[in-house]
Amino acid sequence: MYGTYLRRELIGRRKQTIIVAAGLAIAIALVIIVNALSAGVRDAQTEALSSVYGVGTDLTVSGAATEPGEGRGGAGFDFGGSDGETRDGTTTLNQSRLMADMMRGTLEASSVDDVASLDGVAAASGALSLTNTTFSGEMPDRSAAGGEPGSMGAPPTGGADGAGGSSFDIASFTVLGIDPGSASIGPLSSVTVTEGRVLESADAGTDVAMVDATYAATNDLAVGGTIEVAGTNMEIVGIVSSASSDADTAANVYLPLDVAQELAGVGDVVSTVYVQAASAADITAVQSEISEALPDASVSTQSELASTVSGSLSSASSLITNLGTWLSIIVLVVALALAVLFTISGVSRRTREFGTLKAIGWSNNRVVGQVAGESVVQGLLGGVVGLALGLAGIAVINIIQPTISSAPAATEAGGPLGGGPGGAGMGGGAGFGQAAAPAADVVLTAPITIWVLVAAVGIAVGGGLVAGAFGGWRAARLSPAEALRSVA
Repeated sequence: MYGTYLRRELIGRRKQTIIVAAGLAIAIALVIIVNALSAGVRDAQTEALSSVYGVGTDLTVSGAATEPGEGRGGAGFDFGGSDGETRDGTTTLNQSRLMADMMRGTLEASSVDDVASLDGVAAASGALSLTNTTFSGEMPDRSAAGGEPGSMGAPPTGGADGAGGSSFDIASFTVLGIDPGSASIGPLSSVTVTEGRVLESADAGTDVAMVDATYAATNDLAVGGTIEVAGTNMEIVGIVSSASSDADTAANVYLPLDVAQELAGVGDVVSTVYVQAASAADITAVQSEISEALPDASVSTQSELASTVSGSLSSASSLITNLGTWLSIIVLVVALALAVLFTISGVSRRTREFGTLKAIGWSNNRVVGQVAGESVVQGLLGGVVGLALGLAGIAVINIIQPTISSAPAATEAGGPLGGGPGGAGMGGGAGFGQAAAPAADVVLTAPITIWVLVAAVGIAVGGGLVAGAFGGWRAARLSPAEALRSVA
């Protein structure tokens, strides 16, 4: 009896049912899509950071940034009269330099052991970020223009098109010196070996290298071949790629730490110390301990590092978190208000019906149950439709897979993020081609979260209950006498 009457009333008031269910459906679909996008941005941010931060790495320690002219970067190019090969009055030059970022401070290598000995630290590993820059080109003999015979001095100011009587090219790639015996923490913990092998403890002091797979493919490099770093040929023993298909590795080339230090001529230093805490609860305490032990260093946790990610990724995160969340709340409130208003309005138009039902013996509880049942069914219909619309929206996003970019914030250009694969910018001072932190393209997806789907349907049903409660309360206040008067 109850079900039959409920079905007849919903069908007879089809317009109200559609409007209430549609409003709730749009609100539910928006909530589902916004939450899925928010989860997708968080995943994208994790992917953007994982390759340079390292799986299992909880903190990074880096040297404080230095003022211009105070850095410890490698020397610039210095061409003497005996350099290059001269033919027909033109000297062909080719020189490589492995240089540290002049704006980035370094730490003594002993800092790694100091950090590792602290309470709450499970492991620590050091790395040295460098840039290998190669100058190659031709210079005319300038002795006829008043210079010293055979003297070439600094690189010419002309461009690659030969302006000024010279033509030259500057090419660079990023190099990361790592502890070959520590692959479980730091950048290497988030890469996989696609060919060859990873650097091992026995490789310390030897001229061997691992190369990023993308860089190797671009430059026709393979295991067993060589790559020139600072004028020294390094045997390629492994090709690596990021463990995530949507993130780059931390550098183009990986060398044993001691070899990188020697080639760069920077001494026994590191640019970053990667730290793994014994437990997540120890991270804050470990950060304080490191700051006390190394007062001149910069200590960052993974969450702090994530907050420095800028570019489209940060903009998308802010947009979804702020605009998307508030928009979802507003739409939910509006949909709920509409459901309550339509239910109360429907009760007002059904005065004769409810008054008559009460006159023939319906109790207040039965009248409230009737109105609440209709509203709950409308909410359930809205939840199901909203669920379908939300899943369809997620499917569209995952099919399109929009690409957004992420880059470390400008203030962190020499910080723990370091450089990655890609072209290097022109550095100031005497050095050429100091590495710029690259923007990485990240594919945005919208993962499905089960609890969000369940909560969305629950919100729709809850909205129906609220609307039914208001409408039922209004209906229960009607009296048979009022109904009879309205009939007349």
